[in-house]
Amino acid sequence: MHVLVTGAGGFLGRYIAEQSLARGDRVRGLARGEYPQLADQGVEMICGDLRDAETVNQACHGVDVVYHVAAIAGIWGPWQTFYDINTLGTRHVIAACRKHQVGRLVFTSSPSVTFDGHDQNGVDESAPYPRRWLCHYPHTKALAEQEVLAADQPGELLTCALRPHLIWGPRDEHLIPRLIDRARSGKLRRVGDGTNLVDVTYVDSAAEAHLQAADALTDNSPVHGRAYFISQGEPVNCWDWINEVLALAGLAPITKSISAGGAYRIGAAMEGIWTLLRRHDEPRMTRFLATQLSTSHYFDLSAAREHFGYQPSISLAEGMKRLAADIAPS
Repeated sequence: MHVLVTGAGGFLGRYIAEQSLARGDRVRGLARGEYPQLADQGVEMICGDLRDAETVNQACHGVDVVYHVAAIAGIWGPWQTFYDINTLGTRHVIAACRKHQVGRLVFTSSPSVTFDGHDQNGVDESAPYPRRWLCHYPHTKALAEQEVLAADQPGELLTCALRPHLIWGPRDEHLIPRLIDRARSGKLRRVGDGTNLVDVTYVDSAAEAHLQAADALTDNSPVHGRAYFISQGEPVNCWDWINEVLALAGLAPITKSISAGGAYRIGAAMEGIWTLLRRHDEPRMTRFLATQLSTSHYFDLSAAREHFGYQPSISLAEGMKRLAADIAPS
């Protein structure tokens, strides 16, 4: 197959591109920066922005499958930036797929599109979108996901959305480095009572799920037009797992804590100050972050297992061994 990976230079996008290459697919990547390491592996790279419809059109020409991974994540920033990249950019991808008769579109969504600030204990894909949003990222991703699923049309364009939770592993430049930096600077606090359970997803497993879903996207399969939660399938205690990651980096466990309510109030106050000062950098705490760190969120993977055979090939223990080799102090 000839596939396009948007966001090919990012964490998950790079793994999807490499796994596609490994099985013999021709791979094109769309990214905002230069990634010579991908080009050296055989990826045809296009440098451009999702907000530019013409660039997206060029990238989608002649491909069979699009893995739309590119997005802007974060807990703070202007609405327009999140909307233009996550929602409008996705609209450009859908339009380009239709224009160039691309058969299949797999969209990387997020479990946060169903998060309303409360515990999610083993929920499945019937969980509704919330009525209120605590930050722009999940809101704009939810709008994009709905457009992708509505675009599904057998005989023309088949679509699905995957919602991998807390992707981690070697070469991560966001989640793990941020945890380590905050711990080293003494700014990391446990939020809540420390009993919340969360799903995590090793990056290889997240990438494999995308290829499996694309392979299963046929007119007669139940996959098209649906969203799926993706994870390791074995929830972990959030703070025990964070402490395990810190130990791999040679750091001490978290000893200081703050109540969930206290973190929420501080987050609300910081959001107000950041809004007043028109600051675009991320506050140390927001309402969304406070609720994410203090609540449980793990998911029922039955649909992904049944519909396209999803099963993590890398166990949690093996993933931690591989992460250790990547972040252990020299």
